[in-house]
Amino acid sequence: MARAKTRTAHPYITRDERISRGSPVIRGTRVRVLDIVLEYEYLGRSPDEIVAAHPQLDLAQVHDALSYYYEHREELDAEIRRRRAEVEALRRRLTPRA
Repeated sequence: MARAKTRTAHPYITRDERISRGSPVIRGTRVRVLDIVLEYEYLGRSPDEIVAAHPQLDLAQVHDALSYYYEHREELDAEIRRRRAEVEALRRRLTPRA
């Protein structure tokens, strides 16, 4: 029997099309959930280290960002892939050919 998916309220996360192309951010900042995820998942930083790197944030905000990511993982992983492809395309355009 499939378990029903429960959605959590994320009081520290907001989306606004005028900020970061509508990517979810920590409320009152321009720090994207993706920024926190990349630091945690790809750079191996702990939540405490992330707070130290972003002194405008507190631990509750970082944990809420990670929780939001895990609930919306497919969508946010797709955004990471899209942005990575954009960077690669830009890099190819800007790299001089020999």
